[in-house]
Amino acid sequence: MLVNTCSENSQSRFVVQKILEIHRKGIPLNQIAVLFRASFHSFDLEIELAREGISFVKVGGFKFMEYAHIKDVLAHLRVISNSLDRISWYRILLLLDNIGPKTAMDIYETIMAEQAGYTGIFAIQPKSRRSKGMVGLKNLFSTIDSKPMSVSQLGEAIVNYYVPILKEKYDDHPKRTRDLEHLVTIMERYNNLEQFLTDMALEPPNTSLNDSFLTDDQDEDRLILSTIHSAKGLEWHTVFIIWALEGRFPSIHALHRKKELEEELRLMYVAATRAKENLIFTYPVQVYDRSSGMILNRPSCFIDNIADDILAEYSAGM
Repeated sequence: MLVNTCSENSQSRFVVQKILEIHRKGIPLNQIAVLFRASFHSFDLEIELAREGISFVKVGGFKFMEYAHIKDVLAHLRVISNSLDRISWYRILLLLDNIGPKTAMDIYETIMAEQAGYTGIFAIQPKSRRSKGMVGLKNLFSTIDSKPMSVSQLGEAIVNYYVPILKEKYDDHPKRTRDLEHLVTIMERYNNLEQFLTDMALEPPNTSLNDSFLTDDQDEDRLILSTIHSAKGLEWHTVFIIWALEGRFPSIHALHRKKELEEELRLMYVAATRAKENLIFTYPVQVYDRSSGMILNRPSCFIDNIADDILAEYSAGM
């Protein structure tokens, strides 16, 4: 089955409802797997699974909220929502050069003494060696304070500020930057910052494994989320392959590179052959790709030409 949905979130909601439907028919959660090419492809789905209280294990990548760079961006959003959040203030201040725990505490106390919310940061007069980072942070909050912003605009402003810090902290910053771009995309469906932060705080019973399943966990009834690389050699009753979208699987960078395209075709074959009984491909339509400026709206070229009597396509209007 090939299912197209109107957005990433509708894809996530379709997958969740289908999982619940299959589970109600007696199939254990640990016999259902959701596979994806890249770890960040499951971010939105993880939020929806948390809302439904569906326990899952994620293999081949960290759970969305476990990434340090995601936590860093959310900390900035939390002090906007609640300027009394001491832990979040410490986190964003300790990202700046020449600011340690004692200085961060002093800055926080000064901000609180101003009783002006997050704009209390404008009262800080740092020593010269700390001024560069503090000026950048002040500029961020000044921009945010200068005009009303949507949830996604807040996220975009914070990510733009944070990316230079990210590049200094992490060698794999291109991958982490893509994660943050995807976070901003998820934020676009929220009209309220508090609701977004509430959803980010949802924590169903689950865990993340880097490379392989732990033997002791295999008997627990938890849904499997896995990168395709980590799913090699394993099988499940029902397999969902999400983001089967041209430009995502294969990736937009592989489309015009023969060797990379062949590798991703092999990856799709691995994913498709993990299913014992049910195989469901899903893809959202009208997806804006920030890196290329293109609208992605076609199913993966790997499955697009499969005959309808073999792979029937449906639309899920969720």
